[in-house]
Amino acid sequence: MKKLKRSARLVEMTQYLLFRPHTLIPLTTFAERYNSAKSSISEDLAIIKEVCESEGLGDLLTLAGAAGGVKFIPKVSKAQSEIFMVDICRQLEQPERVLPGGYMYMSDLLGRPMILNEIGKMFATAFAGRDIDVVMTVETKGIPLAYATATFLNLPVVIVRRDNKVTEGSAVSINYVSGSNKRIQTMSLSRRALKEEAKVLIIDDFMRAGGTIHGMMDLLSEFRATVKGVGVFVDSDEVEEHLVEDYISLARLTHVDSRSKQVKVVLGNYFESDQ
Repeated sequence: MKKLKRSARLVEMTQYLLFRPHTLIPLTTFAERYNSAKSSISEDLAIIKEVCESEGLGDLLTLAGAAGGVKFIPKVSKAQSEIFMVDICRQLEQPERVLPGGYMYMSDLLGRPMILNEIGKMFATAFAGRDIDVVMTVETKGIPLAYATATFLNLPVVIVRRDNKVTEGSAVSINYVSGSNKRIQTMSLSRRALKEEAKVLIIDDFMRAGGTIHGMMDLLSEFRATVKGVGVFVDSDEVEEHLVEDYISLARLTHVDSRSKQVKVVLGNYFESDQ
């Protein structure tokens, strides 16, 4: 790469780091890339670190030694997240979102990349300190959320299917009880999709009683995998008991009336002081 002026190099280095989150990058990579001395690269990284941390964009970690380098950890402050989620809650309260059975239409929000990026960044911030191998979700609405989260954690995504597809190869299937309607349903996961004893982060769009997520946990036990965290976009407190206790939610549905189209959505438990 041709030698750049410092201002241009700072821009290019920042972009390089943003697109490689949670990845250890040796200083020699930048030194060779920009044909610059390591001392100059270190000074540039110090500037980037100061700006990222002061503006709440994330942390730039420096690891010393021969095997060291820098690693960018994307983060967003709870204050910024709260402002964003308050607006999302107001949008979720629109009467036309109410569907039969007390469900909510959210596909339009989850189809907007800017919203997905913010949600993914929030989940990535919440689970940044945990040792995770993959992000898992069940088809279909949780898929974009899982990919958004995985992007900021730099992790692969594993998708649990409602039925076994021939293109997935041999799979493990289980029956589980849906927490909301008590129906017996099936989910499956390809044996090639997840290595045994993997550490998994589960992400889903909506949790009423938690039957689907509890089913995913049972499925993971067949792989001797460990659940390192559970994140849901919206949970509901209109149930007597959740089958999943340890989870993080960004928004909470507290009331929905299918007849009057009245909806009340508040901030989720992520914004509580003990989270």
